[in-house]
Amino acid sequence: MGRLFGTDGARGVANTELTCELAMQIGRAAAIVLTRHSHRKPKILIGRDTRISSEMLEAAMVAGICSVGADAELIGVVPTPAVAFLIPKYEADAGVMISASHNPVEFNGIKLFSQTGYKLSDEIEEEIEALILDHPEQMMLKSGKDLGRVYERRSAVQDYISHIALSVDEDLSGIRIAVDCANGSASATAARLFAELGVDAHILNAAPDGLNINEHCGSTHLEQLVDYMKTHHCEFGVAFDGDADRCLAVDENGTPIDGDQLIAIFAADLKEQGKLAEDTIVLTVMSNIGMRRFAKENGLNLVTTSVGDRYILEEMVKNHYNLGGEDSGHIILKDFANTGDGQLSAVQLLQIYKKRRLPMSELSCTMKKAPQVLQSVSAGAEAKSSYQQDPEIIAVIRRVEESLGDTGRVLVRASGTKPLIRVMIDGSDLEEVTAFC
Repeated sequence: MGRLFGTDGARGVANTELTCELAMQIGRAAAIVLTRHSHRKPKILIGRDTRISSEMLEAAMVAGICSVGADAELIGVVPTPAVAFLIPKYEADAGVMISASHNPVEFNGIKLFSQTGYKLSDEIEEEIEALILDHPEQMMLKSGKDLGRVYERRSAVQDYISHIALSVDEDLSGIRIAVDCANGSASATAARLFAELGVDAHILNAAPDGLNINEHCGSTHLEQLVDYMKTHHCEFGVAFDGDADRCLAVDENGTPIDGDQLIAIFAADLKEQGKLAEDTIVLTVMSNIGMRRFAKENGLNLVTTSVGDRYILEEMVKNHYNLGGEDSGHIILKDFANTGDGQLSAVQLLQIYKKRRLPMSELSCTMKKAPQVLQSVSAGAEAKSSYQQDPEIIAVIRRVEESLGDTGRVLVRASGTKPLIRVMIDGSDLEEVTAFC
């Protein structure tokens, strides 16, 4: 991780860690670095989620962008993948999403995208960091006619919805599902999207008030959706996070379905159609070890990356793979998008469900999960950077690994977005795995 950017952009508590001053500086530096090869007045798209601090940080970003001579085009409350899709469509030079994704309301973040709609490489982010932290004097401010302007693009939501709808070939009319929008970005798009596809969608948590994003709802809090499924007889449910780049599901009985299980469903379908590039899935080190068994049984290859959908995408682009993702619900369907997209995942799941004509409880058994336990430990910046050299921690990890042998594993890693160290253990026996925690 860099000095300002983690695994998913710059993130922190809004107005204390991620201040307006820092947002303005990021706006300036990003505009300079990302538009340096533009042969016209640069244009940068800005989208945001529904949290109370997003408009404030948007205003600061706009000030920074315009102060160095680039134009800012505001597209309002949209999912993160909408920004990625709309940058090339609107012929912009770069894009910004203001969101802290699945984090609580007090946090916010700034995600940057290149002209092609891809998240930035570590090298480009380091260049932006260096300009802000080491050489701020090189950020030359404009004046007079050279200042940037601010525009609004009111068609962004419908343009994005139309893009997702066009990925569907099956008639989805009448399928009855529950949809949890997490009081976030999907609140602006999900009801219209599923209505356009003829889906009988029961929309939950789509009344954002600036404070309730991810609050006991969405993909990080499935309890409400689980309860809803038990009383409303839907065929299955889907849940997005605050910026709608994640999707998890719940079957007709209220049993959660995680990202690994969804990826397996997509992989099996693409494999059957002969459309799974190189018969390969790109996963992270956090993926359930049950994916190994699934891959072996289905003649598939697994490629593993560090945690973060940006690293999955880099591997996919480098080797022309078209399916990858994380157990958290970031799923990249490269034939349709160049970033994780929760609503795209949901409509593609609907399409497979319609074709297979199986209950979601059966479809989710495409991959059988191995027992897995994940715990998080609070940790400051110093602990997150030094735990790998701690002799006591190293000894405990080694002891657990020796006990699990070839049937399991232990993974300890610092969160890229929160002040936490995450400990994951999986294996063949639930009691054994749980005993280590």
